[in-house]
Amino acid sequence: MHLTITDAAAALRAGKTTSVELTQAAYAVADAYDGELGVYLSRFDETALAAAATADAELAAGIDKGPLHGIPLGIKDIIATDEGITTAQSLVLDRSWGDQGDAPVVARLRAAGAVITGKTSTMEYAIGIPDPEKPFPIPRNPWNPEHYPGGSSSGTGGGVAAGMFLGGLGTDTGGSIRFPATNCGITGLKQTFGRVPKYGCVPLGYSYDHIGPMARSAADCAVMLAVLAGHDPRDATSVDRPVDDYTSALTGSLAGVRVGVDPLLDRSALTVPELAEVLDAAVAELRAAGATVVPVELPLYEELTTTTMVGMAAEAYAYHRPDLQARWYDYGAGTRMAVSAGALIPAGDYVQAQRVRRVGQRKIAELFAEVDLIVTPTSACGGLKLEKLTFDDIIDSLHTPYWNALGNPAMSVPMGFTTDGLPLGMQIVGRPFDEAAVLAAGHAYQQHTSWHLRVPELVAHAPAA
Repeated sequence: MHLTITDAAAALRAGKTTSVELTQAAYAVADAYDGELGVYLSRFDETALAAAATADAELAAGIDKGPLHGIPLGIKDIIATDEGITTAQSLVLDRSWGDQGDAPVVARLRAAGAVITGKTSTMEYAIGIPDPEKPFPIPRNPWNPEHYPGGSSSGTGGGVAAGMFLGGLGTDTGGSIRFPATNCGITGLKQTFGRVPKYGCVPLGYSYDHIGPMARSAADCAVMLAVLAGHDPRDATSVDRPVDDYTSALTGSLAGVRVGVDPLLDRSALTVPELAEVLDAAVAELRAAGATVVPVELPLYEELTTTTMVGMAAEAYAYHRPDLQARWYDYGAGTRMAVSAGALIPAGDYVQAQRVRRVGQRKIAELFAEVDLIVTPTSACGGLKLEKLTFDDIIDSLHTPYWNALGNPAMSVPMGFTTDGLPLGMQIVGRPFDEAAVLAAGHAYQQHTSWHLRVPELVAHAPAA
């Protein structure tokens, strides 16, 4: 099942399909391929099909809750839902933690008529690398199962690419929405820090965490963000400001838009040779849509990337310290090593990292006075091989942590492939709370290209709705 959300919504209203058929087709794909791809931690077949039947009845009665009505979506398993436990893919998390009911983001999706199909796999507590010694699935990339789908929203990324649901929720502390989006050839948005409430989500880095949409297209992400965004008083970092009309911004034109491009080609030892050509072609499409393109250089790139890693480790350690002391071996090896590194960060270094963030925000605001959007590669290469995966290589491959330090909205859209057939992504970044401009640019680009509609050969003949 390889429809976009917007296409499926149109098909529902034209009577060409039903929500039950969409949901059954999504589960049929999971039945066929999830054993190999490790997308789901738990499925909600009974409640999802009941919700789909309700959606069909409501639409037939003229009750239309919007473009997510009847659409099957997956939820990353660090976000609480009414159905089943939340595990954070860990033996450590208290199984009663998820008894709080739906997180606000899930409640908002349900209120919009979405069908929640299940909880998707992640990295333990949204950090680390897969650990085969623990009783959880190893997420794999649908484009090549020997490769990593990207963490930590691995299951949501792989599930959208494979067609096991049409969209889903991920979280992003250092790139964990944009990383699986680029690796899996889909679209993923880290919105402005505070734009979407995080209450009901297991924290990793309190001042870096985001919840955001993952789907095939920028238009799909716009539809989802319109539902997810908005203040919730239970989240102290949630910002109380009006929600923009994201979908009305999707005009397909970038006339008058100034786009600054930093290729970042010398920032990683893992940069693949074809990245420059692929990025140039993507930027040419932005220019064809009307944008004015100029070269820029991101200020304090190394410093702000390091700031995210230092701050995330310190904040994660603050949360996990009691459990690390009491249950060290219940954590996966990669997780306990990544989190315990926070114990080595002096308070002075953490405070200095926050000061660097403030300096960085001022400098990036100066750059955004000259351009409306900034474009970079999302990562330096395609998905890494699972058998050789290291945490250091993951971090070295990414161009995403920089923006977690700053909080700006940043979206990854597919822009082509490596010579090995692995997807590459273009990262589009905007001013704080200007998600509309980011989504508009991604949509305009996708009106000129079809990378976001490509389907992995593994699932090319999967059941269709």
